[in-house]
Amino acid sequence: MDMKKFILLTTVITMLASCGSNDKGELVGVKGKKWHPEKPYGMELIPGGAFIMGKGDDDLAGIHDAPAKTATVRAFYMDATEITNSEYREFVNWVRDSILRYKLAVLADEVGKMPEDGGIGEFAFKDADTANMSVYEKYMFENYTGLGPTGYEGRKINRKVDLIFDTADYPDEYYTEVMDTMYLPLEDSYNGQRTWDVKKFKFQYSHMDMQEAAKNRGIKRRDAIVKEEIEVYPDTAVWIRDFAYSYNEPMHNDYFWHDAYSDYPVVGVTWKQAKAFCEWRTIKKNSYQKSRKGAAMVNTFRLPAEAEWEYAARGGLQAATYPWGGPYTKSDRGCFMANFKPVRGDYAADQALYTVEAKSYEPNDYNLYNMAGNVSEWVNASYDPSSYEFTSTINPSVNDNNNQRKIVRGGSWKDVAYFLQVSTRDYEYADSARSYIGFRTVQDYMGTQVTGNK
Repeated sequence: MDMKKFILLTTVITMLASCGSNDKGELVGVKGKKWHPEKPYGMELIPGGAFIMGKGDDDLAGIHDAPAKTATVRAFYMDATEITNSEYREFVNWVRDSILRYKLAVLADEVGKMPEDGGIGEFAFKDADTANMSVYEKYMFENYTGLGPTGYEGRKINRKVDLIFDTADYPDEYYTEVMDTMYLPLEDSYNGQRTWDVKKFKFQYSHMDMQEAAKNRGIKRRDAIVKEEIEVYPDTAVWIRDFAYSYNEPMHNDYFWHDAYSDYPVVGVTWKQAKAFCEWRTIKKNSYQKSRKGAAMVNTFRLPAEAEWEYAARGGLQAATYPWGGPYTKSDRGCFMANFKPVRGDYAADQALYTVEAKSYEPNDYNLYNMAGNVSEWVNASYDPSSYEFTSTINPSVNDNNNQRKIVRGGSWKDVAYFLQVSTRDYEYADSARSYIGFRTVQDYMGTQVTGNK
């Protein structure tokens, strides 16, 4: 190419590049989608700031695992209440229904049934009919679908058709066959009642191990992606297992599923199940965001770090013993301020025998309920008695994948007052479920301008 043609081509490209632009050639940066902070439903904004973390006075139990130190945390949203049975049931039902839809779609594919055939064909994969695919969808279908052990990976199930649970309305024998696989065998049932095989309610998800990726610079991205499969149904037998020689069968039978307990905190969930719930909640919200054109994706929901939990529990009060201040567990009217085990084991003295509704007693100054008592709460941290000595002072967090002792905070309905203190640390193993441990979730706040000492 001669010099004249090169100069002419350069001029044309320059003119085309600046055509329609209003930046007048100035560096104005790339503009993204318009974004406005939106407080998630049921959550409260916790402004970032510094606080004295750990025991503000004598450690009467002599554990010495929480020496006082100054810590600073960034702003975040936190659930106003513990996750309730009703909210967790939504997760369980979503997992169950997703598995059912997937099995129905697979069988429809195997027997060659399409939506127009009716019956099980109505539950065929969304890509069963490729006529209405966009160019992108067709490309993804042709190049990536089925790259896995089953051959069905990447195919989308149909969520628009309602599932049928009444046996009298099953559309065909194929549908009946799939439904039968989700129930316990007849020999495991009694009184003529079919029971869901909850061991099959498994949630699969993947996430990136950011800590591992940051430490090992040479690691490939795919090697830092962790795939999980978690049974999501809570262990209702904890009500019997946790208390030997105690009659708690009614709680085992009714607590999780009966509407009478819908607004009570879910229990019997492991740390891993709580983490899975967070992943599902993120998927649920972002699926809705995708359906709104131009809507931005939201940050992930997660368990709080230990410092975040304590900061939120204090409600802006420095050196307080309890979320309401302290150092007493009764109000000036002689009423207990939380649900715990007072008066040498008089469980009912605080107006509750087991758990209470998640929105009970008075909230703290961040409008958070039951940050002391009711149920202890999983946090995203591993227990190390000396961790306060070596953690960072900004957003301190210790979560060792090899340490299965995970922190629980806040105390519960069966604990004495010491465990209700905002600085008291306790732990349980990640794969353990208890009748007195639940959780609540948090979400990062986008931006840093919201602080408690603004």
